[in-house]
Amino acid sequence: MNVTVCQSCGMPLTTPAQLGTEADGTTTREYCIYCYKEGKFEQPNLTLEGMIEMCTAILNQEGMDEESARSMLHNQLPYLKRWNASGSDRNVTLSAEHSDEYVELNQTASHNTLSTEPIRYVRLPGKRLAGVSARTTNAIEMSGQGCIQGLWNSYFASEHQPAPETARYGCYADYTDGITGEYTILVGHEVGPDESLPEGVSSVELPPATYAVFTSRKGPMSEVVGEAWGAVWAWNNQGERTFTGDFELYDERSLDPENVQVDLYIAVRQEK
Repeated sequence: MNVTVCQSCGMPLTTPAQLGTEADGTTTREYCIYCYKEGKFEQPNLTLEGMIEMCTAILNQEGMDEESARSMLHNQLPYLKRWNASGSDRNVTLSAEHSDEYVELNQTASHNTLSTEPIRYVRLPGKRLAGVSARTTNAIEMSGQGCIQGLWNSYFASEHQPAPETARYGCYADYTDGITGEYTILVGHEVGPDESLPEGVSSVELPPATYAVFTSRKGPMSEVVGEAWGAVWAWNNQGERTFTGDFELYDERSLDPENVQVDLYIAVRQEK
């Protein structure tokens, strides 16, 4: 499944009708029709901050609280091609009144170690992860009614905890329709293939897979995880994703919640 997101507003592009068009009428998978039509941006003078405010209003109308929406967009949009100065030849000219806002946001993307390309590809054997889980969708999580934060709270409140230094995982599995459909989110740790689990503890089996690995910068968990996923969504090679199971790895670099560094493992079909 080749699902991408608009490299201007971040909207998932799931149907041909959503795709933007070039000057010759052909479609592009880089931008949505609302942002890009006939080879040019619909709002050529829109700044990054302006896009964040416009998308915040839309998400707020759809049920997401304004503060959460704005924070998420500040973490994700600067990595999209239109706004990432190192990744686009179509950046618009910014008006002077917004130039400082643009520079501040763009520096967030360029002055850390986060890249919109994987830092490496690795082949890993299968894993069995155990913890607490739920079914959700990206739309639900973006609406402000999501369950992921609650799962983390429930997991750490559980009496079934491994040693403090044990790596924790945020695992995304059992996708029904790529980034647009339902998936299982499990928060937990790795267990043995034949290990018996206490009542109420869920498990997910990840098959052997090749992963594209993205690594966040160091910083508050509330910021860096969203930024790292923004880099994944801005990645040009979305067509490599297999959706057989992805995960966030929280190891010894994540013991201080205010100075976290996280690896995102994205399952891909291409051998590296």
